Amino acid sequence: MTGARGRVALVTGASSGIGAATARLLAARGMRVVVNYLRNTKAAEEVVADVEAAGGQAMAVQADVREPAAIEGMVEQVQAAWGGIDVLVHNALIPYAVKSFQDMTWEELGGKIDAEMHAAFAVTKAVLPTMNEQGWGRIIYISTGLSRRPREGMIALGAAKAALEQFARYLAQELGPQGITVNIVAAGPVEDTRMGSALDEKIKQRQVALTPVGRLARPADVAQAVAFYASEDNAFMTGTTAAVNGGMSMD
Repeated sequence: MTGARGRVALVTGASSGIGAATARLLAARGMRVVVNYLRNTKAAEEVVADVEAAGGQAMAVQADVREPAAIEGMVEQVQAAWGGIDVLVHNALIPYAVKSFQDMTWEELGGKIDAEMHAAFAVTKAVLPTMNEQGWGRIIYISTGLSRRPREGMIALGAAKAALEQFARYLAQELGPQGITVNIVAAGPVEDTRMGSALDEKIKQRQVALTPVGRLARPADVAQAVAFYASEDNAFMTGTTAAVNGGMSMD
């Protein structure tokens, strides 16, 4: 990754799964990484320890990305230590109900959409001043193929992520002149994640059977796509979606 050394990357929800894999990879490629987490201090500190053991730089910062004041405090902490944030990887998973529309309340559907968008709005607002000032920035939102390909019981997550993806495209249009790229990584089913562990074995095998590569994604597969979008090399791709699903769906 050309010129990555010294860039500061904030990865939300980075104590496990895709976020942890992304934090480790960006650090391995020379970035200083902020490992944001909500509750699991031990897991976040283990990610930091892994990064440091490999010769990289990382810090763990607790903040609920649904709370603007918490985000502001996190960004101030990072600025005091390392300066502004150059790369945002917004990966934090906001809880959601798994049920049919007919069994769902508006609070469950509307609440998920509101929380998803509020978190993305607030964390993006917080990192933009530095990116605008320097005329360079990378923003990557983690989404899911469920935003385009419905699956039973996943209407709250799918609808919220569809809103997030359109939000990202509007930002890409607006921020392009400032040298800031905005892209989406839409993962298929991923093993070793909270979402992946919710799949029962029968559904999991069906998903594998639908995937030309013959397996589900691993967190590291998703992290590789994020790392490209976060790099200096990605100066001309913005408003795009990388579908990391082993060919399960092809657009």
